[in-house]
Amino acid sequence: MPIKVIEPPRLYRQISDQLRTLIQAGEFPVGFRLPSERDLSVQLGVSRPSLREALIALEVQGYIEVRLGSGIYVCEPPPPAKASLDLSGEEGPLELIRARILLEGEVAATAAKVARKRHFDAIAEAIDMMEADARAGIKPLEADRLFHVRIAEATGNSVLVDVVKRLFDFRLGPLFNQLDRHFETNDVWQDAIREHREILQALRSKNPDLARAAMQHHMGIAFKRLTSSLVDAKGRGKRSSPL
Repeated sequence: MPIKVIEPPRLYRQISDQLRTLIQAGEFPVGFRLPSERDLSVQLGVSRPSLREALIALEVQGYIEVRLGSGIYVCEPPPPAKASLDLSGEEGPLELIRARILLEGEVAATAAKVARKRHFDAIAEAIDMMEADARAGIKPLEADRLFHVRIAEATGNSVLVDVVKRLFDFRLGPLFNQLDRHFETNDVWQDAIREHREILQALRSKNPDLARAAMQHHMGIAFKRLTSSLVDAKGRGKRSSPL
């Protein structure tokens, strides 16, 4: 048998494993309303973003249900296929955003220094595609991806292009999709389009600091949106953009 590298489990998985064990042991029975996210994070000694990722994992696997304006409740035992859904390869959505804030801020700064008119025109085309999809009632996720990839392409660095693609594609997984369901609205996408145009304007200015700040602002408010209350928000009144 070959030796396998031992990797420490992601923090959100450690948290979700502990909560799942408590649910399965009957400490949190069916119908039980869990403590607030703030109280749970204090009891577990973890950050609220890490707890949020754990709760989303449990929701994806069918152990809990988020009820708007009420709370987070324990569900009936989920079917085996759902409960055993393998999330071991999934990155935590909020950790992913933090990584993208760091990386894509610098990508935007570099693009502002070296990009040519053809790059800016290609980025503008991606934004126009987002607008067209939004008007047609289509979730403009592909055009959103294209926007971020084309900024990376403007750096002339193929490694950065591959990394940006890889990080963006993590958001297509079940954890990020479930988290988005609680907050994503057409207004949110309209805000994303507006913020993308602000990023493009900063890029065209050839000002690296301005471009970095515009990209980090765009992603920072998305992080803030996704860490607001699951119970109180549920997609209403939280107008900060996707990534």
